[in-house]
Amino acid sequence: MPSEPCDALRRQGYQFFSKTTSAALKPCMWCKRALEGGDMCYKHQFYGIESHRCVQLTPTLLCNQRCLFCWRSFEHDRVDTEECSPETILAGIHKLQKRALAGYNAVLENTVTDERWKEALDPRHVAISLSGEPTLYHKLPELIDLFNKTGYTTFLVSNGTNPGMLKRCSPYQIYVSLDAPDRETYHAVCRPLGDYWELVQESLNMLGHGGQRSAVRITLVRGLNDFAPERYAAMLQDSGARFVEVKGYMFLGYSRNRLKRENMPGHEAVRSFAEKLAAASDYRIKDENRLSRVVCLERMR
Repeated sequence: MPSEPCDALRRQGYQFFSKTTSAALKPCMWCKRALEGGDMCYKHQFYGIESHRCVQLTPTLLCNQRCLFCWRSFEHDRVDTEECSPETILAGIHKLQKRALAGYNAVLENTVTDERWKEALDPRHVAISLSGEPTLYHKLPELIDLFNKTGYTTFLVSNGTNPGMLKRCSPYQIYVSLDAPDRETYHAVCRPLGDYWELVQESLNMLGHGGQRSAVRITLVRGLNDFAPERYAAMLQDSGARFVEVKGYMFLGYSRNRLKRENMPGHEAVRSFAEKLAAASDYRIKDENRLSRVVCLERMR
């Protein structure tokens, strides 16, 4: 990779698995908060995932969308000269996670317990969600199979533009993003590099096949895609997803160059939208987290 973008990402806390690929990990804010004994991510509340034992990683920084609400940087997108092997990623997890958290442990010497620190250095969950679109990594099924064989649970987060690859993957839970009620809004908000709307529909419709746990994530951006809940509900109803997460856009990272603070919906607006989805579908509100402005719905039948 070019050294300049790579150095910029390292300054942001990215730990790369090799010098010639963009496969990387970076502990999220919730991992560090949980180390202190503080709040965990809403995924702990909804699904039981322990934030301090969760690794956030990506096998590639490549992405085929330029979503307005994405907090990642498009400036650091590139064509990898090669792909990192699944074995290299697996072998590097403990070392890179320890390196990323080492300085944090020193700062919080009086608040991080020995037990929690040891648990953090023995992660049991992998969230394939750091940056980029993971289905553009050709060895994704092999990587997830390797995680499964070595005792990790995995969450795979995808924009749904590559249903053929998703069909080959067997994570513990798969997420597909649905961030528009129609093709026109999809192109305006997600800015795909091709016309992928029908592929996203195909990905939604395949969710849940074979009993696999699955979820649809809707990132609600005020004034851009927070309308026509009945259209979202129709697509959700046709999907096989067990869960739906309606999450408010947060004015963070590089998205601040594209959107305004006013584009953040409050939690009450997110809750209201989720209620309208429930009224028009077989989903019902399961739980909510006001701090993260997210509501979780679960299919009732």
